[in-house]
Amino acid sequence: MEELFEKHQQKLKYTPVNFVRSLMDEINWDARLIGIKGARGIGKTTLLLQYIKLRLSSASEQTLYVSVDTLWFNTHSLIELATNFAKKGGKYLFLDEVHQYPNWSQEIKNIYDDLPHLNVVFTGSSLLEILNARADLSRRAVIYHMQGFSFREFLSLETGITFDRISLDQLLENHLNIAGMINERVKPFQYFNKYLKQGYYPFYREQPELYQMRLGEVINMMLEIELPLLRGVELAYIRKVKQLLIIISESVPFIPNVSKLSEKIGINRATLLSYLHYLDEIGLTRNLFKEADGISRLQKPSKIYLENTNLTFTLSKENANLGNNRETFFANQLSYHHQLNYTENGDFLIDKNYVFEVGGRNKKDRQIKELPNAYIAADDIEYGFKNKIPLWLFGFLY
Repeated sequence: MEELFEKHQQKLKYTPVNFVRSLMDEINWDARLIGIKGARGIGKTTLLLQYIKLRLSSASEQTLYVSVDTLWFNTHSLIELATNFAKKGGKYLFLDEVHQYPNWSQEIKNIYDDLPHLNVVFTGSSLLEILNARADLSRRAVIYHMQGFSFREFLSLETGITFDRISLDQLLENHLNIAGMINERVKPFQYFNKYLKQGYYPFYREQPELYQMRLGEVINMMLEIELPLLRGVELAYIRKVKQLLIIISESVPFIPNVSKLSEKIGINRATLLSYLHYLDEIGLTRNLFKEADGISRLQKPSKIYLENTNLTFTLSKENANLGNNRETFFANQLSYHHQLNYTENGDFLIDKNYVFEVGGRNKKDRQIKELPNAYIAADDIEYGFKNKIPLWLFGFLY
């Protein structure tokens, strides 16, 4: 176990703490069992190490961070690690990338039940089998989902200025004053296009010139490693999944015709619908349904977007569509704390209450003017007016 402590210290040594994600303050760290899931490259590891460095420095000998994909687990088990750690006085155990470990949910359940003085935090892929394993963990684990940087977080990193989060209700009621306060401190359009292209994943600050290449590698690892490992997709079909992803990235947005798409890609309808579901689960796309309840993996989405705009510029450099990027940004920033559904009147139905049209500065409200609680999210404007709100301002919701 000494080698694990040594790796733990090395990781902490090189973990920066000059900027910390807002999720740090949202998590109830007092809970005995915490799960954090999110797409590859989104910053889960950094969040754990920053929490240890900032909040547990006084308990350094009782704290251990371990990446579960380390070779140590070829000959040892999670239960063995936790039991020995607890015997040595350990109190805080952080397990990173648990989806790499077979039968992880059962062993973590046993650790929770058998070692009541040990606090455990674990992270894993967006495809983490919590989706199916929560029958065992639902009474035990508090689960959080992690997204990439919001536009607000990106601005804070780029400028060094701290901006408060804004609730959707605050935004709808007082967007003119809020936009004024932000514009006094920073010019959002100086940074907005950069964020859309390469500001969502935390590693954008490391060798920015290689960002698109690195993001391409992340996409390939999600498709070629996580999908086969966690959803049983055969490697022979990964090429077809990639083809499907490219088609989605070049659409405005993508409204799936399952029969035509099935014929074009060469897979049957049920398999195609499963793949559309998996791409959403893994954090590469976002499926929009008319109804939110009872969604199954064999239900056809009404619209499909990429999960974030950075993916568009990586997958479809030459064919990135402005209108699609606007809607993708809006869906990404709203989806973190709100329910999104497809609506025939407008582009999005939010929380079954608000209807939004997304467009450029000259977007009119003809389609939604007779609807209650209807708004326009407009690009290329610094300030809004009445029910027209700057699109960039929705990047301050988390």
